[in-house]
Amino acid sequence: MDKKTLHQYYADSPPSVVLLAIKPHFDALTDEQKLYAHYISRASFFGTRIILRQVSPESEPIYDFILTLYHHCNGDWAKLQKETGVNDDHLNDFLNYAAQFLGNIGNYKGYGDSKFIPRCPPRVLDAMASVSPEAKKLLEKSHTEGGGIYANVEKESLMHLGFPNHGHMSAYYPDSPGITKKEIDFIGEFLAEKNILPENTRIRKSADGNFEVLIASALRNPPPEGSDAGSESSWMLLAPLEAKKLELRFGDHIEEMAKVAFHMKKAGLHVANDTQKKMIGEYAKSFGTGSLNSFKESQKYWVKDLSPAVESNIGFIESYRDPAGVRAEWEGMVAIVNKERTKAFQKLVDAAPGLIPRLPWTDEFEKSQFIAPDFTSLEVLSFASTGIPAGINIPNYDDVRQEVGFKNVSLGNVLSAKAPYEKIPFIRQEDLSVYQNNRDQAFEVQVGIHELLGHGTGKLLQETSLGKYNFDIENPPISPVTHKPCRTWYKLSQTWGSVFGPIASSYEECRAECVAMVLSCDFDILKIFGFGDGTVDWSSRAGDILYASYLSMARAGVIALELWDPKSRKWGQAHMQARFSILRTFLEAGDDFATLDYSSEDLSDLTIKLDKHKILSHGRPAVERYLQKLHVYKCTADLKEGIKLYEEMTHVDEFWGKRVRDQVLKTKQPRKVFVQANTFEGEGQVTLKEYEASPQGLIQSYAERDV
Repeated sequence: MDKKTLHQYYADSPPSVVLLAIKPHFDALTDEQKLYAHYISRASFFGTRIILRQVSPESEPIYDFILTLYHHCNGDWAKLQKETGVNDDHLNDFLNYAAQFLGNIGNYKGYGDSKFIPRCPPRVLDAMASVSPEAKKLLEKSHTEGGGIYANVEKESLMHLGFPNHGHMSAYYPDSPGITKKEIDFIGEFLAEKNILPENTRIRKSADGNFEVLIASALRNPPPEGSDAGSESSWMLLAPLEAKKLELRFGDHIEEMAKVAFHMKKAGLHVANDTQKKMIGEYAKSFGTGSLNSFKESQKYWVKDLSPAVESNIGFIESYRDPAGVRAEWEGMVAIVNKERTKAFQKLVDAAPGLIPRLPWTDEFEKSQFIAPDFTSLEVLSFASTGIPAGINIPNYDDVRQEVGFKNVSLGNVLSAKAPYEKIPFIRQEDLSVYQNNRDQAFEVQVGIHELLGHGTGKLLQETSLGKYNFDIENPPISPVTHKPCRTWYKLSQTWGSVFGPIASSYEECRAECVAMVLSCDFDILKIFGFGDGTVDWSSRAGDILYASYLSMARAGVIALELWDPKSRKWGQAHMQARFSILRTFLEAGDDFATLDYSSEDLSDLTIKLDKHKILSHGRPAVERYLQKLHVYKCTADLKEGIKLYEEMTHVDEFWGKRVRDQVLKTKQPRKVFVQANTFEGEGQVTLKEYEASPQGLIQSYAERDV
């Protein structure tokens, strides 16, 4: 690995540390609501070590090393500096690395999946570790476990998450460097037949070729009534893995899962209604026994728990970082409803049945009835995750979504959090003012449509039981893409994720983003959010919001290239891969609707030029054509055409991968990491403590969180 390449992996200096402000909203809760929020917050954060183990083997010892140093000096870093002789620059390098590490809960970027390493040389960490035997021991483990705290110059592939047999890092397959995608897929299909869902599992392949499925649970053995697979827990496999044994191993992350289950039960003593009581009970059962059937039941109750004052969701939720696209990372959210901002989202929900027909597909590819979801604007109290999103649409289980429904949330204090001194490359000077003044509002509109009408639309054509279909198998729907009857659908036990595999997450995010780009063009929808009077007027605030929305998406498509790796030729982040393809769609719309503007050979003056007066005539139709294909291929399980389309639209050639990407790397801005508050309970009262928006404040918040 040459110096130029190595430089790309250095930790941000400085990181963009932002406070996730919550105090006024928390103070407005009742005592019972505060206790309910506190215990779910604690349960969420007790999953921190689970996340660390899901990221990389070295992440947990690095975490403990950082906190051991904090406790040694009680947060007085100047004292530690004096004790160890570390200079100011090197101390700052360490603090910046520690802040980025804690903000991502691991040493791989939560948004990008590439490793980051300390800027200070190893001798600096050696000096800091000299303060105690425990610190020395942890630093040694940080070097020797997994890929180590620094870069392995001999194995650059370890700098990215991916399949272990390709040389990449994945802690979802611990101690299994030789496990292959085919083996992972085969085991996944086998487990599906046994009613074992994959989200809370990891897979270990032993030296003799046998397999263990590690199930996260507070119990080492399945409960007396059996697991989701019944009374069986081991099987001999058939071809192509004949004579190999597959065994379920309960108790993965056992200490953490026990603490999670205990605190969920404590939260159950402070519920607001019977639905919450049942939801908490199913959560606790799932985390105790490892049953994802119980977790699915918790999600059904969660969907039915409408407009709670304290909203939450916790568990193994998103599968973005598993290279196979099915195992999910732990996350836990606790948030407080912002009633005023929720009103706009509720208006969007009310209008949704009349908006869905505007999308470019026929009724056969849409659910017969739109189940109006709960859609709230939330202020986040706690979010234990490798990255905090701006909005959420869950649960991810297709059957729950189809039968019970789903919820949408927009995270207000995440959307409004500002990074200090942020530079904005690739926007023309003449567009800068309208972009800066409207991008936050444009993003809120985008998130609202993306979550509700993006992820919330579509019908999967499927065999629902043996010989039964949710469409007329004798006269299948006519595809609006080919104008011929559909010839593919989801077979029994197949899901969207199992069919589309590793590309499913990014593909679906792209579909939802395209829905947002299409419908944000409607000025009556912009009026719902409080912008304009519903008529097309480019001189109005609504016109500025729409223009800023398209500018933001185009710019996101350019800066997405930071998260594309030229060595492995793979994308490291689902949303950014999607946004690159939408930028390509803009550029291919024709008639100079969108162009890249530059005069310098090295593209140092590169900007995006959009003709806002062609958004409706050229931009929207181009996105509609792309969206129609994405949607129909998803609905019909047409993996062949879906992969062909998406790989073509996200392909990075020499111009993008070398010339444009070089400029993206030269001008890249640190991604925000959030300092979150802590809650403390004493004598039935809960207090809140917020921290300084600095690396020191972020480290202190984790030290006092004590997880």
